[in-house]
Amino acid sequence: MLSIHHAPLRKTDPESLYRIVALRTDVFVFEQGITSEPELDGRDLDPTTELFWTREGDEVLATLRVLHDDGDVAHIGRVATARHARGRGLAAELIEAALGTCPGVVGISAQAYLEHWYARFGFVRTGANYLEAGIDHVPMRRTP
Repeated sequence: MLSIHHAPLRKTDPESLYRIVALRTDVFVFEQGITSEPELDGRDLDPTTELFWTREGDEVLATLRVLHDDGDVAHIGRVATARHARGRGLAAELIEAALGTCPGVVGISAQAYLEHWYARFGFVRTGANYLEAGIDHVPMRRTP
């Protein structure tokens, strides 16, 4: 059975946390080859950070995190879906769930090829493309 969860790190059960980190490592390090910056960057430990994940049985299929530490602007990042679970709308469900917890402006550093995908949630480009971890990104924001 598919379920969506969210909690700060300190309230996330160890098994779920392990599976979240394993999924992010699979996607960002092994698939996308991001080795120029650490996957575990310390931001998950911030008391205002919320982790979101979708589980099916014991498996975490998709995840993201929301950073609530920039004044009135929340930031969504580390959006990842297991390769075999893509195309099921899991990341979209997590984005919607995350947006439901963010009453104000939400920013995202989107991989450029996903700009139109994020636009369907109300995100708009706010600047020029730039490289982050060697991948083309675009800054975007969503205003309620």
